Amino acid sequence: MAASRHLPRVKKISELTDQLIGSLRHLRFSAPVTHIYNPLVYARDGYDRYLRRFGSTTKAVVLVGMNPGPFGMAQTGVPFGDVEMVTGWMGIHASVEQPRAPHPKRPVLGFACRRSEVSGRRLWGWAKQRFGTPDNFFSRFFVLNYCPLVFMEESGRNRTPDKLPASEKKGLFAICDHALQQAVEIYQPQWVIGIGGFAEKRAVAALVDMGIRIGRISHPSPANPRANKGWANLVETELSAMGVDWLSE
Repeated sequence: MAASRHLPRVKKISELTDQLIGSLRHLRFSAPVTHIYNPLVYARDGYDRYLRRFGSTTKAVVLVGMNPGPFGMAQTGVPFGDVEMVTGWMGIHASVEQPRAPHPKRPVLGFACRRSEVSGRRLWGWAKQRFGTPDNFFSRFFVLNYCPLVFMEESGRNRTPDKLPASEKKGLFAICDHALQQAVEIYQPQWVIGIGGFAEKRAVAALVDMGIRIGRISHPSPANPRANKGWANLVETELSAMGVDWLSE
């Protein structure tokens, strides 16, 4: 136990990732879900590079997304991982394998993907604009997803975790709640902030006894009308209104 406390932070989060993958592997999901991707498996190289590069220190603020987007983390392994932002700003290049059962309408092209992940472009674009370098941003912030799975219907349509049947959500949320709790213990943030309402609700449920301040910022998705009117200004207003000291050194 004593030795475990002294494991490097990246090793701890990597071990947590292994446990999360193993726990999720036993879950089963019914129609209309026909395909499930777990980029922590086939795009693990990108995720590990993200952790090693930016996840080795404690964080003041952990931002939590819902689950991977089809043109972001599903391609690169990096949360909200728009290819251009991951390669051009973060400097991450990685190998990406194929999911076990690829959806014919949702191919995994990895870093060759030409589709932009709008949410990721907005999130990381704000970080770049406001903080300049990745090191400046990640000295205070870290970004994780609550659920690492991508759920797709036969048509290729994305199905978010909140739309799953209650019986399936119960097992999934129990696993993801535990992983979030462990991640918070590793990174010791003052704030956990949900990117959107779903992530905030799950953070409240998972972290109720941990004494962590929890908040919410608007999701940068183009499906959110408020985000389309200037998400960067909106999120800064929301962070300030919560009392998050997000620009402190």
